[in-house]
Amino acid sequence: MITVDFGRLSLRPGDRVLDIGCGSGRHTAAAYQRPNINVFGVDLNLDDVQQARNRLLFHDHCGEHGGGSWLLSVSDINRLPFEDASFDLVICSEVLEHISDDKTAVTEIIRVLKPNSPLVVSVPRYFPERICWALSAAYHQTANGHIRIYRKQQMIRLLEAQGVVYQSSHFAHSIHSPYWWLKCLVGPERTDVAIVNGYHRFLTWDILKKPGVTRFMDVLFNPLFGKSLVIYCYRRHMAWSMPPPCMTKVYKTGSRHKSVSHAKAVGTTGRPPRLVSCISWFKSIFTVEDNDKRYR
Repeated sequence: MITVDFGRLSLRPGDRVLDIGCGSGRHTAAAYQRPNINVFGVDLNLDDVQQARNRLLFHDHCGEHGGGSWLLSVSDINRLPFEDASFDLVICSEVLEHISDDKTAVTEIIRVLKPNSPLVVSVPRYFPERICWALSAAYHQTANGHIRIYRKQQMIRLLEAQGVVYQSSHFAHSIHSPYWWLKCLVGPERTDVAIVNGYHRFLTWDILKKPGVTRFMDVLFNPLFGKSLVIYCYRRHMAWSMPPPCMTKVYKTGSRHKSVSHAKAVGTTGRPPRLVSCISWFKSIFTVEDNDKRYR
């Protein structure tokens, strides 16, 4: 189950990718399949790192990789064993909701990211997660469980306060939300409930087969109750630094072109400018080519 949309991230051969809290290695393996990517996976749980190792060895055995390299480590997110500005992309998926000192964790994540390079963070979305908490106290009171629920703007502020610029976001895994609601309703630890077990088999089948009908359902319902909130941003180097090429707006008037840097356009908020009600007036003057939504 891949939460990050790699289509938004144009990785280049030779890039170094860090998957923090890699778990069993789902995103580590997905990055490893890209051409000539050097991927690093870290997790605090040794059992999870061993599962990730087995997954990557299986990819090696089957030839399902892009010819790059991989390395795994048991590491604490608050004390990563890497030098400053070591990675071209950092992924932190479904981790921060478990961390008591999330500010220190985010600072450490950004420390190892190269300037003007993308960071992708995903956390459980507020609405579906709040239902889980309401249905079951055990859901969030277990050891190493979820200790907080983030709202979207709260998550963005946390990231921006540590030196990144928000770029875009989306929701993911809507068809997984009902499974967790059912599981919380009957008790998270129970394994003898037929409807929950049946739903789990359905999700496993969906992950393995990827049928078009469930992909369509997932996309359709993600805006309503997608299980995960996925945020894309990039690390700024200085307040006046130029953003990546994809974060530049090109305004075209006749044969004249004027490029306006994203950093200048966003002002003090650090967020992409929003064309709202005035867009119809500007349309008569400018043609806007907006590349803010993708890293190229």
